[in-house]
Amino acid sequence: MPLTCTTNQLLAALPHKERQRFVSGCEVVDLAYGEILSEPGGTVRQVYFPIQALISLLAPINNHASLEVGLVGDEGMLGASLFLGVDTWPLHAVVQGAGTSLRMDATRFRHELEAGGALQRILKRYLYVVIGQLAQTAACTHYHRLEARLARWLLMTGDRSHSEAFHVTHEFLAAMLGVRRVGVTKAASSLQARKLIAYRRGNVTILDRIGLEAASCTCYAADKSSYARTMARHQHCAGTGTGTGTGKP
Repeated sequence: MPLTCTTNQLLAALPHKERQRFVSGCEVVDLAYGEILSEPGGTVRQVYFPIQALISLLAPINNHASLEVGLVGDEGMLGASLFLGVDTWPLHAVVQGAGTSLRMDATRFRHELEAGGALQRILKRYLYVVIGQLAQTAACTHYHRLEARLARWLLMTGDRSHSEAFHVTHEFLAAMLGVRRVGVTKAASSLQARKLIAYRRGNVTILDRIGLEAASCTCYAADKSSYARTMARHQHCAGTGTGTGTGKP
């Protein structure tokens, strides 16, 4: 399968020959909304490099509830714990946005890691970014107002879906943000009243991205800066040396 800079950014950053070898060991799969890709403590049998799909990472709480602590799109991967020599995953991973992804068997992925090359350097940087994002999300959940957190989440989803319009229900948002549905309804209504978003029957459209960024907490800008500084400037596509510049978390 040919790979371009419009697919997975981690793989697009690999040198041409290494990228071609890696992709030849992958299969293209369609991930369905709500599909469970991993359970906490489960064995990692496959790794995913999303192209269009969005994957929510949820931390279990008392075996009854969960809180979203990460969101993976075409800027990242699922299963990076194998890079650390750990074949289990601590989080619940569920498909939030249906779409395509590259998938590789865990055994083949380990062989690719053993081969060395740019893959190890890129994944080291990516794991550094992920650690920072997890810490940022923990602080954001504790200290920032719901409206600002919702604005951040909508921006993150828009970045990863490469669209200003997507579908998400109040119930889902409440679960992702760890709050009651009535709180999400109030926060979404406030953003809509300010004409930053349009929301109807689960369909969200970002009307004013600059305004929504201003309404978001500083965590959104911090995440973008971290990704751009750590990853994007070191990426290139098909040997051109062109960084993505997206700054996606």
